[in-house]
Amino acid sequence: MAVPDYQSLMLPLLQLAARKGTEISTSEAVEALATELGLTEDDLKEMLPSGIQPTFFNRVGWASTYMKKAGLLEATRRGFYQITDRGRDLLERQPKTINVKLLKQYPEFLEFQQLKGTRSGDKVAEPKGSSDISTATPSEALETAYENLRDELADELLARLKKISPAFFERVVVELLVKMGYGGSRVDAGKAIGRTGDGGIDGIIKEDKLGLDVVYIQAKRWDNNPVGRPDVMQFAGALQAQRANKGIFITTSRFTDDARNYVSQIGSKIVLIDGEQLTNLMIEHDVGVSTVSLYPVKKVDSDYFEESI
Repeated sequence: MAVPDYQSLMLPLLQLAARKGTEISTSEAVEALATELGLTEDDLKEMLPSGIQPTFFNRVGWASTYMKKAGLLEATRRGFYQITDRGRDLLERQPKTINVKLLKQYPEFLEFQQLKGTRSGDKVAEPKGSSDISTATPSEALETAYENLRDELADELLARLKKISPAFFERVVVELLVKMGYGGSRVDAGKAIGRTGDGGIDGIIKEDKLGLDVVYIQAKRWDNNPVGRPDVMQFAGALQAQRANKGIFITTSRFTDDARNYVSQIGSKIVLIDGEQLTNLMIEHDVGVSTVSLYPVKKVDSDYFEESI
């Protein structure tokens, strides 16, 4: 089954805390709820877009945070909490669900929502693949917003690449490869790229700064026409003629499935980089883009508050 959203986890988490009677840790709650809900190993391995935390753990954490803000749970120590009298009273009313709308009946929760900089709870950004805007935790909303901005940047970047001159595109390729650690210095790379133009090879670049091996390059600044098997075969043939076995084929377009299948079957090591991967690499290595704003995400440093004896 799919990992439940954080609001769907509120009721079972509160019920679990009631059965426990004493304090419960987030890790213990995650394990117990995963068993209760029948989540699979794949479900538990699902990560947030950033890859820094499992999605289910994050959602259980936010479910507990929201219910603590509403006074249904109370923190006992770091990473532990227990049900309150208010939480027990709510369960006695046998609610069918607990969600942000229900939590708004408690003034402490409304105050939490109204704090400066606090997200609007049930009005957070919609995560990819979800039709319910109330299902995203603040962490997921933040990461989804970042992904959306990155996708828009990649689209704009690709559109620019398709309009620049072949010579400028060549410079972009040089800059990217150098930033990725190829080519030695930029001067060395600039001299090597574009010197051949022979037999399907646009340039040669050092694989490392010592020049222990070289990589042959083919770059096609195409608009929408995909790069097919014949073009890749020509490049592979050019590598064989040079007695080389490493090549990078870069395009602003895309590669056909036939072209990719061909590369996987031959002995030469050829890496295919299409427009989508090209723009992602440019963003990752700060080529053709600049940072506008930084929003550091911070948490309480628990060690800071440990009093020394």
